[in-house]
Amino acid sequence: MYSSAYVWAKILNHMENRLTPAVVSTWFDDAEVVELNDEQLILYTASPFRKEIIQRRCTEYIKDAMKEIFNTEITLVVFGPEELAEYKARGKANTVMDFNPQFTFENFVVGSSNRFARSAAIAVANNPGQVYNPLFIYGPAGIGKTHLLYAIANELRRQHPDFKIVYIKGDQFTNELIAALQSGKNVEFRSKYREADLFLIDDIQFIAGKDSTQEEFFHTFNKLYEEHKQIVMTSDRKPSDMLTLEDRLKTRFEWGLLADIQPPDYETRMAILKNKAKNLGLNLSDDVCNYIAINVTNNVRQIEGTVKKILAYRDLNNMPLDLPNISRAIDDMFKSEGNALPTPSLIISQVCKFYSIDEVLLRGTQKNKGTAEARQIAMYLIRKLTNLSLPDIGKEFARDHSTVLYAIRKVEVALKNGDTTMQNNIRDITANINSCL
Repeated sequence: MYSSAYVWAKILNHMENRLTPAVVSTWFDDAEVVELNDEQLILYTASPFRKEIIQRRCTEYIKDAMKEIFNTEITLVVFGPEELAEYKARGKANTVMDFNPQFTFENFVVGSSNRFARSAAIAVANNPGQVYNPLFIYGPAGIGKTHLLYAIANELRRQHPDFKIVYIKGDQFTNELIAALQSGKNVEFRSKYREADLFLIDDIQFIAGKDSTQEEFFHTFNKLYEEHKQIVMTSDRKPSDMLTLEDRLKTRFEWGLLADIQPPDYETRMAILKNKAKNLGLNLSDDVCNYIAINVTNNVRQIEGTVKKILAYRDLNNMPLDLPNISRAIDDMFKSEGNALPTPSLIISQVCKFYSIDEVLLRGTQKNKGTAEARQIAMYLIRKLTNLSLPDIGKEFARDHSTVLYAIRKVEVALKNGDTTMQNNIRDITANINSCL
């Protein structure tokens, strides 16, 4: 686990590359980390002006940095003096997750690709545990699944302030289970999830292939379902496509309602674009919006990233927001769309998530069977999915090219000999990698 100081330093460095050191220094000169956990980052600044700037202009930069560097999504909370005093008076951080209030049903841009999923989510929020339980929302990354999860949470918190709402990501559920087993806190772990009124789990596909995690989730699911507590899950694929997910879980996930979200059509992309620009105080012409909507076709998150880049260029370069300037500023974001290759870091990260192994161990010299197999699969996938040479792959693991070649051949032999477990593991890991592109 990284220290908060280390994480914050990496975030600042990442933003400096995006915004320049001078801008970051101006906005974050007195910013301090109050708390960092798996769900949120709490910052403090004494300046009301800086607090507003950070909240309004920098939230997405910080969240993007956490996503790109540490492959995790967090909620940003910014304290001023009053909030910090209240925090200190409580003696601890708020144990109830603060869902970003911007994620509501009202500001979820509706189109033909997501209307069904949004309607199902609204029905669940209005009648928790009564209709569509569980609700299983699936589709590619970056198209609004987490937005709907948060919208359900925000609406239920409004209607039922006393509800116990629990949110977790699939890989974090595994990590918490491991920590509970190591510390002997199984009872506390189970109580946290099995006493929830609303249980939200994002990226449920990451529990596939993990026997202990699936066993624990099976019993958690059963208890909540039997007590008519609402369960909502998201995934990048439907249950039947999770090859290493236990059949008993596949069946239960399909008990309620499966709702898919597809990439937005042109009209929806235009609406999302104009809505995001308006919220950030940008006035974009129709030809600029059309240019972006034509070039960004698969991912809502990339649309938002494009708008944020335009905002940064406006603030830093004071340029007119006409089409020639905009195209020069953002064309690099379109060049690789649909053809992006995963980075070695992404592949290693996804292998580690799948096998619940720390990256330090995977890149290290540990030779137990589980770690060795994961390391070999990581080498195999880097060779298969990237353009890296054997020596370059070896550098990722501090090994020479002959070791890499041996690992790759060992995986290839296993696949050729019909090792179905390895085949399924590689398919699931590859799907996880693709969902991040």
